[in-house]
Amino acid sequence: MIRYILEQVGQEVGLTGRRDGEASIEAAAERFARVREANRSEVAEDYVEMIDDLLAQHGEARSADLAERFGVSPATVARTIQRLARAGLVESRPYRSIFLTPEGKRLATTIRQRHQVVLDFLLAIGVDPAAAEADAEGIEHHVGEGTLEAFRRFLDASGRSGV
Repeated sequence: MIRYILEQVGQEVGLTGRRDGEASIEAAAERFARVREANRSEVAEDYVEMIDDLLAQHGEARSADLAERFGVSPATVARTIQRLARAGLVESRPYRSIFLTPEGKRLATTIRQRHQVVLDFLLAIGVDPAAAEADAEGIEHHVGEGTLEAFRRFLDASGRSGV
């Protein structure tokens, strides 16, 4: 059943399912470039989402909290926060909490919505809830807009739409 559903989703977004060399070199290069870009943005997206969660839960997002939740060193958090500040996603001052800019807040909302659609889809096709949550955490960064829209249509058609 899962294979059937994924094949249907693939057909809806224009995938042939063929892996026998029919795809052009340019198309393959484009796919790999998209994956590399998703990998680069994954850390930023996770941080922005976690900062938003901490602000909502505790009214502040501290570097120490981020280090604890991600299992990384404070130095790693500091470098990442600097990168996010340069990208215009967060504001941080010495000895103060970390805050999202309006652009950072929009990104957090978008990522949270993507996560929910992927999670709902995985649950709808019968994936174990713990596995669905873990898998949705990675898939949310890599799923294309066309596939995400197909997930939404499937959920709407099955009456399981949560987003």
